[in-house]
Amino acid sequence: MSACTFSIPFSKPADEILNKIRSAIQSQGGQFDGNTESGQFHVEVFGNTIAGSYQSDGSTLNIVITDKPFMIPCSAIESYLGSKLN
Repeated sequence: MSACTFSIPFSKPADEILNKIRSAIQSQGGQFDGNTESGQFHVEVFGNTIAGSYQSDGSTLNIVITDKPFMIPCSAIESYLGSKLN
């Protein structure tokens, strides 16, 4: 399982952004722990885990995916999360 790193800029308040991501992850049965500065998450997809952490500086969400299925490219995860922010 390979890792990936990406940054997603946002213009809405950080707590609103994180609530959207928390909701998206939890709606898939995942776990989300953190605050507006940093945290971690994991969710099962096709019987495999996607796990990672994030840090936010108030305008950019820096995400590190530490565990993901080989069949799901980093770009798909980045696109999915980016669509939840805007």
